[in-house]
Amino acid sequence: MNITTKKFLKNPEVHLYPIAYPNPFPYLGSMPNIKFNYLYRDSGNYKKSNSVIFANPEGIELSDLEAMIKTKLIWDTWFYAEQWNLPEIFTGIVDFRVDPTWHEFENIAYTDEPSGSTFTLIDFIDIINNLNR
Repeated sequence: MNITTKKFLKNPEVHLYPIAYPNPFPYLGSMPNIKFNYLYRDSGNYKKSNSVIFANPEGIELSDLEAMIKTKLIWDTWFYAEQWNLPEIFTGIVDFRVDPTWHEFENIAYTDEPSGSTFTLIDFIDIINNLNR
């Protein structure tokens, strides 16, 4: 994992206090949690969103995780929530004759919200890595 000041500070050239030697490790706390955002879109284009928050004690970078996730999506967008061990979030009335059963990946982001997942980020990565596309 490469830690740089540019990753954590908006403008690394501006310091609040004059210092002779900038800190090479600007972020020494535990890594923030990761929020996985996704939605369900029915055939009428009605949408319902959900998020799952994973603890990130391993310090996994968002860019690495997102790249891996995108390799497992159907046409770079969809996935089956049940296969990924994520809650299915269908809209109120679902007609599976016309409505899809897949969910749509939105994004991932760092968050300070507490983890609410019943399994770890590493477990989640293992689950989706072991799926056949």
